[in-house]
Amino acid sequence: MVNLFQNHVVSLIRIYRLRVFDAGIRVVILTGEMKEIMNQVLIAEKKAQANSIMRREETASTRSLLNTAKLMEENEVLWKLKEMEYMEKIAEKIGDITISGNTNIVSQLKEIFAK
Repeated sequence: MVNLFQNHVVSLIRIYRLRVFDAGIRVVILTGEMKEIMNQVLIAEKKAQANSIMRREETASTRSLLNTAKLMEENEVLWKLKEMEYMEKIAEKIGDITISGNTNIVSQLKEIFAK
């Protein structure tokens, strides 16, 4: 096909005495099978790109969690704040609290939350 096109262009150049600096094909018409194969290749490339982006995001998320864990390990105040955040989330789901037992319950609760 390319040779046929090239031969036709060369013959036109000779007839009209033209100079051609560059030539190319603008539109390629593919058969049904070729279109299907090209579409499958494009879909596979897009899936590969999406997977790459997802892996990059997962790596960044894991790195962020690791950095947070290191900070919390080094700073007790941050650790306590995180504990309080979890306690708050748990407390939001609790409707009623009933306390029964000895008189030391208040002091025991103070001890738990004062650590």
